[in-house]
Amino acid sequence: MIKSKNPERKITNHLQKDVVKVSGKIIFINPFLYWRRFDENTNRWLREPGQMSEDQIQPNRNRFYPEIEWDDLSHEQKLIKDGTVEMFLKTLELISTFHPYLNSGQLLEIERKMAVVKKIPFEKWVTKSFAKKARSLEIEKRKFQRERLFSSWREWISLENTQQAILPLIIVIFISSFIGWSLGISKNSCNPYFEQNIDQLN
Repeated sequence: MIKSKNPERKITNHLQKDVVKVSGKIIFINPFLYWRRFDENTNRWLREPGQMSEDQIQPNRNRFYPEIEWDDLSHEQKLIKDGTVEMFLKTLELISTFHPYLNSGQLLEIERKMAVVKKIPFEKWVTKSFAKKARSLEIEKRKFQRERLFSSWREWISLENTQQAILPLIIVIFISSFIGWSLGISKNSCNPYFEQNIDQLN
């Protein structure tokens, strides 16, 4: 019985971090809990960092990261923090859309809880999204390079000068292979061990 209750307790504790009660109503502060109500464009907009402009993100940096000196951050750290700010703004926009009855004071209360509870999960999500995007770009880059290489070879082989140069080479290789094969056969036919093996078979 204790084992069966532990997973339920973990799920309950996890959900408690993803919700906040306002005026007796439960509000999800995890944007992915709204996914059943998303269309494809909204889903892509939420899941892909970089959907908001820099003009939208920069003025809200200190709103969600008042403790950070942005000039001291590396370029990569700024990207992750900006992506996290974007996730905060997107989540608040979703909450406002799905709960239009909330007033500014209630939204501020939700925002404060989000800043405490969702900052680290959002940062992890953004980091994974950037890593996934980088892998996809690398795969596309390699694919493009392979296609470009094959295309260059096809173009080179299709040139008349190339065909005129390759044809004699192919003939020379074929003749050399045939001569080598013939010499190998003649050598084996003169080999006493070869003849002895034939006699044994007979």
